[in-house]
Amino acid sequence: MNLFVTATGTDIGKTYISALILKSMKNAGLNCAYFKPVLSGAQRGLNGRLEESDVNYVVRNANLTQEPEECVTYWWEEAISPHLASVRAGDYIDTEKILGHYKRLADKYNYILTEGAGGITCPLRLQNGEKYLLKDLIKELEAPVVIVADAGLGTINSVLLTVEYAKNNGIEIRGIILNNFERNNFMHLDNLEQIEYLTGIRVVAEVEKNQKDIELLEGLWTGKKRI
Repeated sequence: MNLFVTATGTDIGKTYISALILKSMKNAGLNCAYFKPVLSGAQRGLNGRLEESDVNYVVRNANLTQEPEECVTYWWEEAISPHLASVRAGDYIDTEKILGHYKRLADKYNYILTEGAGGITCPLRLQNGEKYLLKDLIKELEAPVVIVADAGLGTINSVLLTVEYAKNNGIEIRGIILNNFERNNFMHLDNLEQIEYLTGIRVVAEVEKNQKDIELLEGLWTGKKRI
């Protein structure tokens, strides 16, 4: 089973949420893996391996047995959009290489949590007239998504735009997770209510700052709603 973690934008908390979900799954004894097709802003160690990055964070905090390099297909040191990082590094983001990497993980693990880069429209290839965006990769992976959004001001607009874009591109949405949620904040509570009302999609989790655990939500994987 595959679940794709996307967000309403950059630095919303996809990596943090991914680590929480995988930690919960590992604690439940599930055979799960983390997959990050493209990664920018990584530090390269003296041995050429990933020294510090979002991938290292997830592997470490979710207590995964994977090596960081096993989780990522393409990675660059510059913290810029993948389409630009790849060009500057002289790489070509080959979709078949990403899909092959995913298949190898799928042969070994029962559950794969895939984390995107930036938001759902993040460009991966923009050369020679091509317009290959993250949503195109999501569709090739045939993955449902969970959308991570900030709980604060402006989130209704960004969530609605992301939801409508996903729906218009035939992408299944399994739920929305509100990050940096304050349970005593009337605006955060109203944002949650209005997001569900306006999108018809459930907020499956509200995650507070520095929260250490998240409830394992089976519906994210099966599509079944909790009674």
